[in-house]
Amino acid sequence: QVQLVESGGGLVQAGGSLRVSCAVSGVMFSITHMAWHRQAPGKAREWAASISNGGTTSYADSVKGRFTISRDSAKNMLYLQMNSLKPEDTAVYYCWMQAGGRFYWGQGTQVTVSS
Repeated sequence: QVQLVESGGGLVQAGGSLRVSCAVSGVMFSITHMAWHRQAPGKAREWAASISNGGTTSYADSVKGRFTISRDSAKNMLYLQMNSLKPEDTAVYYCWMQAGGRFYWGQGTQVTVSS
């Protein structure tokens, strides 16, 4: 059974940093394409960052230069390091994975940035 479990969300002041993590199980992690999406209150879910199985990364303009996506294949972990956080980064952050032609979502972790 494939599972994605996020952790590391919380409350942080504007300008601060936070790292969210996603533990992946039930799939060969090395062949997966991973991403972080987020959904702010009252808004549609949006893509934030992605990383290929080869390590190529890409970012939404809204987070570029502040967020860093990474993966640790030995630990089956996906990370999102978030620096210089802004109140508009407040959202539920979701781990997403593409593997074997299928797509999977985690349950999300709340990140709240206070002004």
